[in-house]
Amino acid sequence: MRRQIVGYLRFIPCYVKWVKDKGKNVFATILPNRCLMCHQGIMLPDKGICPVCFEFSLYHFPVCLGCGRKMFIDTDFCGGCLLTSPLKVVAPCSYHQGLGTFVAAMKYQAQFSALDCLTDALINRIKTLESKGLLIMLQVLIPVPLHSKRLRQRGFNQAWIIANTLSKKLNIPLFTEGLSRIKNTLPQAGLSGKDRRQNLNNAFILAESLDLQRIALIDDVVTTGTTVDAIASLFQKQHIHVQVWCLARAEAPGLLN
Repeated sequence: MRRQIVGYLRFIPCYVKWVKDKGKNVFATILPNRCLMCHQGIMLPDKGICPVCFEFSLYHFPVCLGCGRKMFIDTDFCGGCLLTSPLKVVAPCSYHQGLGTFVAAMKYQAQFSALDCLTDALINRIKTLESKGLLIMLQVLIPVPLHSKRLRQRGFNQAWIIANTLSKKLNIPLFTEGLSRIKNTLPQAGLSGKDRRQNLNNAFILAESLDLQRIALIDDVVTTGTTVDAIASLFQKQHIHVQVWCLARAEAPGLLN
């Protein structure tokens, strides 16, 4: 009898897991699944933002990978950026055309309901640009780091969460060693270009002699590019190729007209 009881007990963890998985499926069908933008119902497995609203908010034309300007042919840089060869910034959408609210919600409200659809859109954008010869695939993903004090206050680094999600979906390693933020800077929002650069002066350090050739810096949104430029310069001193991948691009006014 005792042996039979012990035998039954071995099946309890499997049964508990089965009930837990079934419970998730039941709750998923009972709880409202509505679009964050239009509030209409969404059919599973879609979630977060409905396909109609999401597709409407993405880029549907070529944009300059340097400044975000709307272009009419598939190429990496516009005429102005060809003269300066800036960092290539890859994003699936403009911050100002609908999806920026949900990107900001990740940082300020810890709301990641749109994370999956935004990272999927970014991956599609990356693969499209790669197929056209405008990008090369990279070795590792590196999230823009937070200062330790800011990390304790916020409790998470949204850039790391985005990078970790991309790493799993693309099967590209996540690299978090070597790059550190040693200066607890003021928030960049609201600062002028000059103040942004001064704010980030000597804010980051990078370990020497990294065995890397091609990396992607990961952030939630790129506005003026001051932060990623400051970090990229450290890698470029070691002759490491840098791209920037983000969920949205907050380009200067008028560039998409």
